[in-house]
Amino acid sequence: MSVLEILTYPDKFLREPTKPVEDIDSRIQKIIDDMAETMYDAPGAGLAAIQAGYDNSIIVYDGLPGEVKQSLQVLLNPKIIETEGEIISENEGCLSVPDLRADVKRPALVLVEGFDREGKPLRFEVEGHLAVVLQHEIDHLNGILFIEHISALKRELYKRSIKKKLKRK
Repeated sequence: MSVLEILTYPDKFLREPTKPVEDIDSRIQKIIDDMAETMYDAPGAGLAAIQAGYDNSIIVYDGLPGEVKQSLQVLLNPKIIETEGEIISENEGCLSVPDLRADVKRPALVLVEGFDREGKPLRFEVEGHLAVVLQHEIDHLNGILFIEHISALKRELYKRSIKKKLKRK
């Protein structure tokens, strides 16, 4: 397993929608393992393949963020089927959007469908922190960054700060 480079804003690849995984072969298994290693190394609560430079519809996440015992979860071709309610995800951040944390309004409960790393179909409901993590990572698979969920003013200020940093390099 190896730690992958995490793409960061404003990399245009992050805006691309991913392609469904059709064949769960050794290449896909290696990507999953490397993504998990990268997520734990970062450390993050989740990681989408697009963030690591792969255009596959894969996310990894940990249901126990910050816990000593790791509980790695893998979802291939995940989709949110239904949503309910509303919560404010306080201080949400993203490995691909460094140096920004913001409160984000999201559905409180989500019904998700996808496949595990062996191709077994999954369908489950989650709420709270885990619902936020899944929405955030599935957004990535659709080319959406969490900054699209914050106010236009905060988004513009962040974009300006990144442009300044890039000019200095």
